[in-house]
Amino acid sequence: MPVHALAASSTMTSTMAGAAPEQKKWDEALLRRYDTSGPRYTSYPTALSFHDQFTPSDLTQALERSNASQRPLSLYVHIPFCRKICFYCACNKIATKNTALAEPYLSRLDREMVLTARHLDTTRPVKQLHWGGGTPTFLNLNQMGDLIDRLDARFGLSSASDRDYAIEIDPREADVFTLRHLQSLGFNRISLGVQDLSPLVQKAINRIQPRVLTETLMDEAHRLGFRSLNLDLIYGLPFQTEKSFADTLRQVIELNPARLSVFNYAHMPERFAPQRRINVDDLPGSEEKLAILRTTIEMLTAAGYVHIGMDHFARPDDSLAIAQRDGSLQRNFQGYSSHAQCDLIGLGVSAISRIDDVYAQNPSDLASYEAALDQGQLATVRGVRLSDDDLIRRDVIERLMCDMGIDLAAVSQRWNIDAPRYFAPALERLQSAEQDGLLTRSGDQLSATSMGRLLVRHLAMAFDTHLSGQIGQRYSKIV
Repeated sequence: MPVHALAASSTMTSTMAGAAPEQKKWDEALLRRYDTSGPRYTSYPTALSFHDQFTPSDLTQALERSNASQRPLSLYVHIPFCRKICFYCACNKIATKNTALAEPYLSRLDREMVLTARHLDTTRPVKQLHWGGGTPTFLNLNQMGDLIDRLDARFGLSSASDRDYAIEIDPREADVFTLRHLQSLGFNRISLGVQDLSPLVQKAINRIQPRVLTETLMDEAHRLGFRSLNLDLIYGLPFQTEKSFADTLRQVIELNPARLSVFNYAHMPERFAPQRRINVDDLPGSEEKLAILRTTIEMLTAAGYVHIGMDHFARPDDSLAIAQRDGSLQRNFQGYSSHAQCDLIGLGVSAISRIDDVYAQNPSDLASYEAALDQGQLATVRGVRLSDDDLIRRDVIERLMCDMGIDLAAVSQRWNIDAPRYFAPALERLQSAEQDGLLTRSGDQLSATSMGRLLVRHLAMAFDTHLSGQIGQRYSKIV
């Protein structure tokens, strides 16, 4: 379908998890009215509820408690180094071209692994592994192999075919030899940062990345048999228009990735220094951003992708779409995940763990992280232990974010509560969203509509009892 036809289309098709396909008019005025700020709910409670009374001892007790469950493990490793700073970036990173600087960091990571593993039953399988950053491919091939060896020695990595071992890759720094090495280390899924294929946009964000770099890596990854490839795009960057982003999308669809993440750029220069290099006058206005979003959804849907929710799309045969269909999709700090019911151990500066009924976070500055480990203790600086109410609400918010709906009868059964009565205030808060066509309710079944899934963060906020204490805190815009 030509782009002008997509832009002129008056309907948006979407398939809900567990619901029949529906068509609903794109309502720009409605999106504008609900486009407030709100959490992304990669955790509940969100990181703003973490406090510094939570200690390393609280984390080790949670690790020990978790052994009784025999849940599988998920390991996240944060590599903070980047050779060049992208101006849009809001990640925790350190700019350097010297890979030797990674050596002391790898030693501290190993120390953290040792201190963590001594409290764990390491016969628990590591079903999921994710290296993020920063730029994990900043490490040279020997350093990558060394890190994998250390992870295997401390936790015991898996060779099972259903493992999900992923790494984020900068196509400007990796080549076919990198991919072959990563495959030999056990990685079976890769995520490539693209953001936009327009040279004008790339220059404005300090990320020059010709399409051929991405295409070469994708071709090699397909040839090597990597199970799933994800491309990251961002809309709302300088000089982007609906037309220019549609051109990027056409090229991306030709590349045929299994998954796509299309993130909304949040311009917060007061919080993230690199963003001060972006001229706010060059950013697309709210009307243009909504047009970009609309065209993105329509083009990807027409190309056969399932809109998982928020900023994620996947081929129907990808594990993410399959997990959503069977109700096992999970949401964590890396976004959506097909491996539910894992205890997540975060390693490295700024990393967050989700173990049993706690969240625990490492310091965001490298010096504090190193100093804690040099004293022989875990680097945890803040976290929170969830109350029974938090656990119930986390379950409901996660199911809403993943399934685009809530089965209140199932919630009642899982938690031995009367869910409609328990959540009466939340359901009352959702009445206006229901009247506006963002939500439908049939008995105990709540389902987000096509428009509602774009605003699912707003729907989830109705169940969040921590928000009232976070007045003045700045979240990103919902759309």
